[in-house]
Amino acid sequence: MKNKAYYLNLDYEIVIRKLSLEDGGGYFAYYKDFQGVMGDGETMEKALEDVKSALECYLEVALENSEEIKEPSHLFKSKRINITIPISVLNKIDKYVASQDISRSSFFKESALRAMG
Repeated sequence: MKNKAYYLNLDYEIVIRKLSLEDGGGYFAYYKDFQGVMGDGETMEKALEDVKSALECYLEVALENSEEIKEPSHLFKSKRINITIPISVLNKIDKYVASQDISRSSFFKESALRAMG
């Protein structure tokens, strides 16, 4: 069950930036994945503490209202890698994926996930 503790343990990206004196000084922090979940403080540490508190409040309300809560977007990004594999094995993989109408990438991803449990 995805509860508040589940979401708080995910690796959401937080952005912290120093504010100019014209903007009030101190630091401003926000979560990249949650528009409107932000905090501020005199120090970076206080801004971080404030934004984390704001996330907790958001999660409580969202869970109470059965709203969909995003998981960290960076977890769904892809990265190109290079691997070395014997041609004979690659040919077998290509034949298999063609029969299943999937890509090599999908095959490797699903095979790796299955192997890791």
